[in-house]
Amino acid sequence: MAIRPTRTDIDPVSSDPPIPDEGLVIRNEDWYGRSLTETTKYTRYSFLDTDWTEVVDEGAVFDECTFAGVAFNASRHAGAAFTNCTFKRCTFFDTRFTDCKLVGSLFQQCTYTLFEISGGDWSFVGLPGADLRQAGFHGVRMREADLTAARLEKATVTGCDLSGAMLHGSKLTGADLRGSDLSSLDPLTVELKGATISLEQAATLATTMGWNVR
Repeated sequence: MAIRPTRTDIDPVSSDPPIPDEGLVIRNEDWYGRSLTETTKYTRYSFLDTDWTEVVDEGAVFDECTFAGVAFNASRHAGAAFTNCTFKRCTFFDTRFTDCKLVGSLFQQCTYTLFEISGGDWSFVGLPGADLRQAGFHGVRMREADLTAARLEKATVTGCDLSGAMLHGSKLTGADLRGSDLSSLDPLTVELKGATISLEQAATLATTMGWNVR
């Protein structure tokens, strides 16, 4: 099975976060508890070392933005869009995304604790090597997402569309994968011990292995 290039190959980690436009930088601001709505729109902005703790985001739009050193702790995002954005060295503690669109965004060197995603479109998202242990993904569209070498031990990844996702080297030990599309998963290249799947998914994996299921 050919190994596709990962997002880290395409977007190598640099020592400094990329800044799309030097004139569109928000640095060291305290956004604690701020409310964001659908009228909040930023394009090609860079948010550097800002505090988004307990931000309530209902429909804000961020396109091609960079978030570096941002604390998203205890923030809530519903119906928001972070498209083609870069997140670097950000902290996600008790962070919730509900029905959000993050298509094409890349996460690098971030930390995730009590990280919960429900619904929404995370297709083409780059999460290579991300430590997502015990994270929750529920009913999320993650087509062609890059989860290469991601740590998903004891994570809940249920009802997700993972078609075309890159999962080479990922650790899914003890994960709950029921209801998710595992058609692109090669059991020989991931750690699956103790993972929970349905009978239908087991048949799909058996077919992937070239076995005859009768």
